[in-house]
Amino acid sequence: MKKQIVAAAVAATMSAVALADISITGAAKVNYTNVDADTNTTTTTNRFTQEMDLKVKGKKGDTEVVINFGGDGLDNTASTSSAQSGSMNVEDVYLTSNVMGVSVKAGTWDNGNNELRASARNNGKLQAGTSVGPLKLGFLTSSNGATSEEFTVGTDLAGVALSYTKKAAGETVKASTSVGGVNVKYLGLPADAANKDRTYVEISTDLGGVGLKVGSAKAESAATLEGDTWLGDFEHTSATKASRTAANPLPMFLDAGQDIMGIELSTSLAGNKVAFRNVSVDDVAGKDMDINKLIVTRPLASGATFELTYTELDSDRTNADSSTLDLELAVSF
Repeated sequence: MKKQIVAAAVAATMSAVALADISITGAAKVNYTNVDADTNTTTTTNRFTQEMDLKVKGKKGDTEVVINFGGDGLDNTASTSSAQSGSMNVEDVYLTSNVMGVSVKAGTWDNGNNELRASARNNGKLQAGTSVGPLKLGFLTSSNGATSEEFTVGTDLAGVALSYTKKAAGETVKASTSVGGVNVKYLGLPADAANKDRTYVEISTDLGGVGLKVGSAKAESAATLEGDTWLGDFEHTSATKASRTAANPLPMFLDAGQDIMGIELSTSLAGNKVAFRNVSVDDVAGKDMDINKLIVTRPLASGATFELTYTELDSDRTNADSSTLDLELAVSF
């Protein structure tokens, strides 16, 4: 009798698992970084870091629940595990569904970086969207109340994708199109405060197997460009900014009024993807910098990807020049 009960319980459990629509995906990477800087007081040479991400998704009908686990900043700069910083944390937890033709997303999630601002994650967010004829309408709010409310309207006009978002303290304007194989993108962040507007324009195309991308991000005198994109990693907290001095110039970030101009050439060579980037930051006296970056990426037979990145930083700031070699082994599943 006991064996029958156990067998029935196991069968019921297996049936529940079989019926559940659950998926697990993730990514991991390990980096070895060597920095040769004018001053080594702000960097660790021969440094190993790891980043791990895991996404668990459960689905029933049109409803999904997503939980993201992230392990950013895992840093083995010492020989003992007790010296390791960082940990695996629950980052994004949200539900998506459809209610009478209105798509709904509720929970906590990161809104992602772009070329003008850093990402942000707020708790208790609610996003809703629907279509009315050619118009796409959206609404976003969070536990912060009216200061976090956003209203979005978007459409496609003669092949140009347009979007306008009204926020509590500014707007977001987006436009993108493709003409004759040339892709054009515009992003604007007009602000209610004086001299705080930010704009980005990007043009990209393919010329005989060579990818060409040119981007220009501009900030008015009281605005600061942030974010982690192909233009560079300038996403830092106010605490890290405050800690920088002339003798301690890193980590790198931008000051108010600094603009960015970037160009990237990319191609395939002997099974590798090769890219060269030149990024110039200027328009603030004594704080200009020029960044040259070579990136070689190769998929491996093991399923992993190997990437070599070499960066030369030439800065007007005191003791801020550096050369960085970064070797990365990454995998997604």
